Order: sequence, then C-alpha cells, then structure tokens
Amino acid sequence: MTEPLILQPVKPADACVIWLHGLGADRYDFLPVAEALQEKLLSTRFVLPQAPTRAVTINAGYQMPSWYDIVAMSPARAIDREQLEASAQRVVDLIEEQKASGIDASRIFLAGFSQGGAVVLHTAFLKWQGPLGGVLALSTYAPTFSDELELSASQQRIPVLSLHGQYDEVVQNAMGRTAYEYLKHHGVTVTWQEYPMGHEVLPEEIRDIGVWLAERLR
Repeated sequence: MTEPLILQPVKPADACVIWLHGLGADRYDFLPVAEALQEKLLSTRFVLPQAPTRAVTINAGYQMPSWYDIVAMSPARAIDREQLEASAQRVVDLIEEQKASGIDASRIFLAGFSQGGAVVLHTAFLKWQGPLGGVLALSTYAPTFSDELELSASQQRIPVLSLHGQYDEVVQNAMGRTAYEYLKHHGVTVTWQEYPMGHEVLPEEIRDIGVWLAERLR
C-alpha cells in the first residue's frame, strides 16, 4: 500500500484535511490545491492518500488507481461495494491516526473529487460514527445513499459543501444535486455551489473552499 502524501503546515498542526483523488489520478493530483489552501490555513495538515491500482470494468478492464471498481454506468453507477467499504475503512484509519496525533475529530475534514468524493460521503454518513469538521464533496455523487439510511445526531451535525460543474459530462450535475438534496432532507447542513465548468476544478472553487474551511477553523 502506497503511503499517503502528507503536507505539514507552517505552524503546529491543529486541524487536518484528508483529500481523496478521483478515478485514474494519484495522490499528487491535488497537491497544488493543498499547497494553495495551506498558504491561508497555516496550522492545517493535508493528507493525500493513494488509491490502489486495480482493473476498472467500465474502462475495458484497464488497471488504474481506483477506490472501487465501476461495473456499469447506467441506469445508475453499479459499483463493487466491498472495495468501496475497504476504501472507506482506510479513511477511517486515517482519521484515527490524526486523532492519535492530537487533532480533535471536530477539526478533521474529509474531501474528495469524483470517485474520491463518493468514498468520503460514504465514510462520513454510513461508516464513521463520531464528529467531524466537515465534508467537501467535489464533482461527485453518492452511490450508497438509500431510502433506508438513517443518520445519527453526530452525523447530522457534519457540515457539507457540495461543489459541481454545470457542464460535468462525467458525473452529471443532477447526480451531485441528488446527493445534496438527500443530505438536506436528512437534516444535514449542506451547501450547494455550482460553477461554469465540466469535470474539473476552477481557481474560484478553490477560493470558496478556502473560505469555507477558514470559517470552520477559527
């Protein structure tokens, strides 16, 4: 297992963002973003884990970094649930490591782009049972949310910032919106923000993320 990329802050760390990349990318994908955010978040550590390399069915079985296999695209994403659960457990382990290092769980944030976002949403609202600082859901969806899901009081208190491109051709805007509406319906404080972009990240979006994080790390 590849070790996460860890960016230590200028000041002693009292907060942490665990940030998962998307399908086919790697732990360096969001390094420039983390570095940019850390210029303002002077005591926030960033942990960038690496997905295992595995065959992805929808991509003709090619081997690539993937948090879980995607078996089919329609009518909704058909995924390997066991692999997603393993990835979520890895995120839980990273949360526990940060807690053991002295960071309070209420100052630990989960962030993920696309497939990585699906993992952090699953982790925060189906697997983790304690407090968290919040979740950043970038250009993503929630394949494991269902009508049977019931959130605990601590899960309802986890704030979420959902960000999506208006012209996303990979994870359609409506898929992200569905996850947002689901969380809102279940009592989560969730904010929806969309941008004139496809399946990507814009500087304006990073600025908005920085403001959102700074407000919660005062």
